[in-house]
Amino acid sequence: MTNKPLKKHATYDDLCDVPDNLVAEIFDGELYATPRPALPHTHASSALGATLFGSFHRSGRGGWIILDEPELHFGNDVLVPDIAGWRRARLPAVPAAPYLTIAPDWVCEVLSASTEALDRGAKLRIYAREGVPHAWLIDPLRHTLEALTLESREAAQWTVRSVHEGRGGVRAAPFDSIEIDLGTLWI
Repeated sequence: MTNKPLKKHATYDDLCDVPDNLVAEIFDGELYATPRPALPHTHASSALGATLFGSFHRSGRGGWIILDEPELHFGNDVLVPDIAGWRRARLPAVPAAPYLTIAPDWVCEVLSASTEALDRGAKLRIYAREGVPHAWLIDPLRHTLEALTLESREAAQWTVRSVHEGRGGVRAAPFDSIEIDLGTLWI
């Protein structure tokens, strides 16, 4: 599938009409739909989510709420990161609503051929505009994790703080109080 919008001037109703086998998002009023991810992508996201949930959500270390594929509404933009985290000081509990309007403190996008341009482009720009301070980009085929920090909200400028590759242990902000075994993310 290409990174061309399905519809310009899209509404939330247009997004809801997209078949369930696709992930639908709206960036700058344009509706995009991408296929459900392949298994290397799903495995990396699941393994990382389980690690962070067990270390930060469940135990209370650092006081985080970690969610898989939350729907985020920022004005007319609707984004679905692979994983997102909120400090409990900003989001004390998970609401019963179908989506969140509070920007996360951290997002993770697992890259695939059909999503990489959008993940690195429109999504990072919108996350910057909303003031998300940390973003991770994981590539399950190249076996890499890039940890980015927001430097300028106005300029949508991200700084790559670290790039990790292979199967070793990693400490990356904002979860640098634990070591993540990259090897567990790869099939």
